[in-house]
Amino acid sequence: MLGKIYSAIVNLVLVFAFLVGILVVLSTLSPSDKYKLFTVQSGSMEPAIKTGSVIFTKKQNDYQVGDIVTRETSDGEIPVTHRIVREENELFVTKGDANDGDDRDEFSKEKVIGKVYLKIPYLGYPVSFAKTSHGFILIIVIPAVILIYEELRKIKKEIKKKFEYRKRDKTRQENKEKESTKEDDEEKEI
Repeated sequence: MLGKIYSAIVNLVLVFAFLVGILVVLSTLSPSDKYKLFTVQSGSMEPAIKTGSVIFTKKQNDYQVGDIVTRETSDGEIPVTHRIVREENELFVTKGDANDGDDRDEFSKEKVIGKVYLKIPYLGYPVSFAKTSHGFILIIVIPAVILIYEELRKIKKEIKKKFEYRKRDKTRQENKEKESTKEDDEEKEI
């Protein structure tokens, strides 16, 4: 019973670490310009998007008022995810749902990284933590060591079975040979 519980816990930890690892890789090394992954650092879009969420964005040809988009900022810092509240002369104005006023800078469609199409609450916390050195060790390295340990344990068990099988087989062969020799000796005596 304890073995099953231990195994279930190890499997859950490994699945979680694998998922977080994939999200860290996707958020760090975007494999596509069309799809991007971000972690939400502030509560400016609450309640629509909670702080600590992971959001997935997709590049669109057109954006409309009401769309939640992630865009580059004028200072080139961390991208901002806010809702488009108006469009004037092909420039967009955004606002965080929880903010009182509109964002200062207007921007063109080219500054939009993508429209939010999926959000997963709270998953951004472990993803952000995994990007730190302590988090990397805790969320990626330790589960990897557990996985390697479990695999080595299985390999050791299989090797042990193989040796036991060979030993039993050798003992059977020796017993067979002894019986054969014994029968030969009995025939000679007759």
